[in-house]
Amino acid sequence: MSFILLQMGCPKPNETSPIEPVYPVSTNGELFPWAQYRLPHSIQPLSYNLTLNPDLVTMTFTGQTTISMLVLHDTKVIVLHSSDLNISKASFKLGEEDVSDVTVLEYKPRDQIAIKFSKNLKAGQKCNLILEYSASLSNNYNGFYNSSYTDKDGIKRVLAATQFEPLSARKAFPCFDEPVFKAKFLIKISRQPNYITLSNMPKAQTTVLPNGLMQDEFEKTSVNMSTYLVAFVVAEFASITQNVSGTLVSVYSVTEKKNHTDYALATASKFLEFYNNYFEIKYPLEKLDLVAIPDFLAGAMENWGLITFRETSLLVGKQSSLLEKQVVASVIAHELAHQWFGNLVTMRWWNDLWLNEGFATYMQYMSLQKVLFRVLDKDALNSSHAVSTEVDTSEQVEEMFDSVSYEKGASILLMLCTSLLGEQQFRKGLIQYLKQYKGLNTNTEDLWNSLTQVTAFRSTGQTLNTFICRQVELSTQYWNVSEMMTSWTSQKGFPLVTMSRKGNQVTLTQEHFLKTRITYVNDSCSLDPTSTFKVPENVKWLKLNYKNTGFYAVHYKDESWAALGEALSHNVSVLTQEDRASLIHNVFALSKFGRVSFLHVLNLLDYLVNETETSPVKEALLQLNTIYRLLDKRQEHGLVARMKDYMLRQFGPLINSQTWKEEERVSKQELRAALLETACRLDEESCTAQAKTMFVKYKESNGTFRIPGDLQQVVFNVAAQSSEHWTSLLEMYTHVPYDAEKRKMLLALASTPDVKHISWVLAAGLQGDIIQTQELPLVINRVSSGFAGYLFAWDFIQQNWDRLIQKFPVGSGAIQSIIKSVTSQFSTQSHLEQVSF
Repeated sequence: MSFILLQMGCPKPNETSPIEPVYPVSTNGELFPWAQYRLPHSIQPLSYNLTLNPDLVTMTFTGQTTISMLVLHDTKVIVLHSSDLNISKASFKLGEEDVSDVTVLEYKPRDQIAIKFSKNLKAGQKCNLILEYSASLSNNYNGFYNSSYTDKDGIKRVLAATQFEPLSARKAFPCFDEPVFKAKFLIKISRQPNYITLSNMPKAQTTVLPNGLMQDEFEKTSVNMSTYLVAFVVAEFASITQNVSGTLVSVYSVTEKKNHTDYALATASKFLEFYNNYFEIKYPLEKLDLVAIPDFLAGAMENWGLITFRETSLLVGKQSSLLEKQVVASVIAHELAHQWFGNLVTMRWWNDLWLNEGFATYMQYMSLQKVLFRVLDKDALNSSHAVSTEVDTSEQVEEMFDSVSYEKGASILLMLCTSLLGEQQFRKGLIQYLKQYKGLNTNTEDLWNSLTQVTAFRSTGQTLNTFICRQVELSTQYWNVSEMMTSWTSQKGFPLVTMSRKGNQVTLTQEHFLKTRITYVNDSCSLDPTSTFKVPENVKWLKLNYKNTGFYAVHYKDESWAALGEALSHNVSVLTQEDRASLIHNVFALSKFGRVSFLHVLNLLDYLVNETETSPVKEALLQLNTIYRLLDKRQEHGLVARMKDYMLRQFGPLINSQTWKEEERVSKQELRAALLETACRLDEESCTAQAKTMFVKYKESNGTFRIPGDLQQVVFNVAAQSSEHWTSLLEMYTHVPYDAEKRKMLLALASTPDVKHISWVLAAGLQGDIIQTQELPLVINRVSSGFAGYLFAWDFIQQNWDRLIQKFPVGSGAIQSIIKSVTSQFSTQSHLEQVSF
């Protein structure tokens, strides 16, 4: 795809506007000696010696940071980062010279501080910068922040933890807070005797201080780390441990949830062994801690040797369902993969965040069907961005943490592995990449070069198996990974491949993007690898993108959609469930773009009366429920009634075949949950009656009756529709010990149609006492999905915007989620004007 620049006319300079100075002004009125967002590369930090003294009563801390540095280029200035730190003393030592006090200049808009010198520091010289400072513990989930929880006895417990990615290490200590400035760290932290401290490395020693506090000193890191991976925790936690191939693996939690940590320990141990073998590089640290933080905004954070999690992402009870355990396992798999992709080899700058997150997501799933469709939806929008794109502000850095960096990054890796290289060659290339850049920083081109070195090949178009006939190449047969894949990472969007057929001739065309390979399956398999090819007259249908491993959408012109629908109506198994799900996604997407009529959609969906597999059913339900909600909010009552009848007719037999007892298979749990949640949302009588009966039994059993994990959401949702049961559910929410169950209760509480209850849930989420503020984006999402709440949520965020951006940084995933949630149900011109304004 080539981009066309439309000349709209050049803006004329505003002669009355003052010219911005070359250098900004420091807080003390002096010119700040650096005028760029990125730091200069004249100084390389070698090591940090950090001493931190947190006070969990006053919620403040003091610190001293000594940074040992190497001068790379002659310079008269050292520029680094500091944010909201009150620096009380600064000293400098050059080589063997005496220590001298220095003046620190600060430019707050870019979180930069600088020390100027009268004469050049010479390349090759070593020097130390010593900074003493104080600060408040953050209260917005980043930096060194305070957290709290209420224990089983109703006592409020406080702790302090860190979340430095992407730009918040500078809030805990002055540092060169960019990924490329790797260094080693020696950390000391003081604490009350009843607390423990954790950091990236094992504890080396503990000293009793004159004031009665304990000071824990940790071993100096054995690896060079980027600042965003530094971490420490001060808390009253308990742990369980296991030795895995010489690495001590531990899981930490609040004491009363220690019995919820067994599954995480066993799972982390298995993944650690798997990655050690898969990457052929052993995890380099002596220990690996997984820590459940009671008040934590992200799902998890891959700090080297000290991975932090939300409790719901790490802890599961002994009665938890396999579906709940699968969620925890996937998060652990993602974060452990980061110990290699991100920690061992780190992107040079945040524009290539996908090198961290795309790989971790790929390793997490290995098969990406369940997440691929959603990122196609996002990437089709004009507001999307390239996988690797320029970022020049803090807000732009925050915005990189989205589905494009995670899921699209993983999707193109899956395509590269499955359709082009093959798993063996792909793995060989990954190992080459990790070994070649171990301990270093990379960009996207470095990855492609590593893969090219070990996987240079000439495509042969051979049959992959009896079901996939050929790979159709739309350009040269000689492939260079770097040349081909750069297009996928440097442009937003994806290819739309259109297949047209006349007699025995099939023509493939594409638009909006780049050259690619097309895989397909049909009922004959005797094709030539060209963009225009012939098929025998008796071939009835073709389906492109076998198993949906390619990152492109497909449109079938002429009678091809009908042929696929007819084939499925006669025999569902002629296509894999991945192919069936991708057909459903494609036809809905093309309908939204105006490429096919909604009649095409309905014709294809006719086969669903015979569908029993999870992926296609969930995809169809998601798409149909989205349309149903939009119609409902527009009060299209006639269409709403017809949609309800249609959905219950299409899925009725499958819904009626579901039981309300324990189900052992994960895929069946997913299928049942999706079906019954839809049925009860549509007020299907037998579904709501069963759910109400189960909730009453649960409420009256005093904890002796348990609702199967995959049915809890649907049961709680139905209960929350009545004021009486909503109140009971809120009481249960404040006492339930299982985090996954607690979150399902919260989702149900937020789905209430009662505007008084909606108002209370939103206010409580912002307040943070009963409902933790970390859950507010989730609460807003659920409120926004309901007819009674979506406009209420829109008013809420407008009225409380200043408080929201104090809690969640502008551009962060939390803010992105909130904005998307409250606007995604808008479908009128007036709402567009409100959002645009």
